[in-house]
Formats: sequence, structure tokens, C-alpha cells
Amino acid sequence: MDSESLAAAGLLAAMSRAAVSLADLHHPFVRSVPFSYFFPPAGARAGTAFTLPDGREVSFTVSIAADDGAFRVDGAASVEGEALLTLPPRTAESIGDGVAVLDDYAAELVSCAARLIDRLLDELV
Repeated sequence: MDSESLAAAGLLAAMSRAAVSLADLHHPFVRSVPFSYFFPPAGARAGTAFTLPDGREVSFTVSIAADDGAFRVDGAASVEGEALLTLPPRTAESIGDGVAVLDDYAAELVSCAARLIDRLLDELV
């Protein structure tokens, strides 16, 4: 493979890692559904949506997109569109740097997911 193909394969692998780590999020008291999709013009998003007992949806998402010659990476946790945790949008000039940020953001969301869901469940009682 040439260097561009290797970079593309690296991006696909990173998005797959993020999708799997977020899809593996589970909580014993709430239902979850993983998702991943592409968005125009050149982006991908992965995450998991949880449905709380009161019907509200909590989502944990990461995305990476090509934007003006660079890669923009975002990560967030939200409930019904209201931010619980917003990781600062980062722009990376190289695909390697973008992949590193994507991996970090997915790991950060996974590490705080149970705590955030528990906090929301505690508010219900």
C-alpha cells in the first residue's frame, strides 16, 4: 500500500476502535443502542445512545471530519441535546494527529460514561 492508502486504513481502524469502545458501553439499568454513520462532506461519527427510565436519551459520541485541509475531531456526552461533557473541538493537520485525538476522546468518554449515567439516574429518585 502507498502512504495515502495506509493513512486511510489508519483512519478506518481508529474509527472502528472508537465505535467498538463506545458500543461496549453498557449500564445495568438503562437500554443502550450503538450507532455509527458518515456525514457530508467527509466525516464519520460513532457513539452509543442510552434511554433513561424517564425516556430521556443520553448519548456519547465522537466524530472526525476533513475540514479545510485538516481534520476536526469532536467528542461529547449529552442528554436530550444538553451537554453533560463537551470535549474541546480539535483540529489536526495530519491524519496521524487526528487519529490520536480521536482515540483519546473515545477513551475519555468511555471512562466517564458510568459516572455520568449514575448521576442522571440518581436525579430520578
